[in-house]
Amino acid sequence: MAAPELAARLVRLLIGPLLAAGVLAGVVPAAVGAVSGVPAGVAVLPAAGALNGVAASSARNAWAVGMAGSRTLIARWNGRVWQREAVSGRAASGSLWGVAATSARNAWAVGSSGTSKLLILHWNGTVWKRAPGTTATASGILYGVAATSARNAWAVGSSGSAAGGKTLIMRWNGTGWKRARVPAAVADGSLNAVAAASAKDAWAVGSAASGKTLILRWNGGRWKRFPSPGPAGVLYGVAATSARNAWAVGLADSAAGTETLILRWNGTRWKQVRSASPRAGGRLYAVAASGPDAWAVGEAGEPESGGPLILRWTGTAWKRVRSPGDPTGGNFLAAVAAVSARSAWAVGAEGLCCAETVTLIARWNGKAWKSQPFAQKSAGG
Repeated sequence: MAAPELAARLVRLLIGPLLAAGVLAGVVPAAVGAVSGVPAGVAVLPAAGALNGVAASSARNAWAVGMAGSRTLIARWNGRVWQREAVSGRAASGSLWGVAATSARNAWAVGSSGTSKLLILHWNGTVWKRAPGTTATASGILYGVAATSARNAWAVGSSGSAAGGKTLIMRWNGTGWKRARVPAAVADGSLNAVAAASAKDAWAVGSAASGKTLILRWNGGRWKRFPSPGPAGVLYGVAATSARNAWAVGLADSAAGTETLILRWNGTRWKQVRSASPRAGGRLYAVAASGPDAWAVGEAGEPESGGPLILRWTGTAWKRVRSPGDPTGGNFLAAVAAVSARSAWAVGAEGLCCAETVTLIARWNGKAWKSQPFAQKSAGG
């Protein structure tokens, strides 16, 4: 399933039920929970919607983005609780798919506006604002973003319609976003994720129009295509810790349907690595690495029967780790961010088969993954 198809599935499953339930961009009624660090007048409730991206610049600063019905959704971790951030004006309409942060005062979120135009938002330490430029009028969607500093960032996705999209790469040079040149041979397709080890070394992954996985590399001067091993499929996520170490994950087509796909860059070439996927039908949407540690997340099977899937790289093999949340009902994890061996975040959604679709946030504390509630202002708070 290409990224445009994944986006269409989530929009269909999220917006329809939320409209019927009357909880667009609201909070699904639930019992108030007691969580350490939650201030007075704040209730812990599951937030309606889905989270598609997560990024952390430190153990005390992290962002998660997604959508609630037809509106963008942004939440922030302040070191104690997750709380929703206000998004106003035209930036409030649409969906967000990726987020990157270099510090507590610099972050980017990307996606698509309510009118199917490219959407890029910037956090300046005080407020989220729509980035000025041609992106406001260009049709398409951005699925991933990566930043190495306040003056260097990349965003990838597809331009035009979902059915006949063109691969798209945008670059932030410190003053504006500009479209970067993509190799002519891979003009048709979609780029789903981007990762940067430095200003002169970045990877972008996705799928080509031929149905093969697609890998591009930035060498400081231009983007070039790299050979991608393995069967036909889609790459949804990529992570890089250095010029000699990177991971890419997604799904591969097989005789039984689909199965999880993991590739590794060893400094010379990409090689397929055996996955710890529990059964056919699984897929991996994101990967994160911090030093020698790496995490990959997704869903264990088809939306109607699968559940959240978390894999961990032990240094020699990928192994499945117990994930929080309901293991059935189409629940999934869409993104993961690693701060250290003892701190990581994974986000997604629960209840895609039901009327009350709510965000899913999980935290790795060095020993286990545990669900993390969303703090919302209570009535009269």
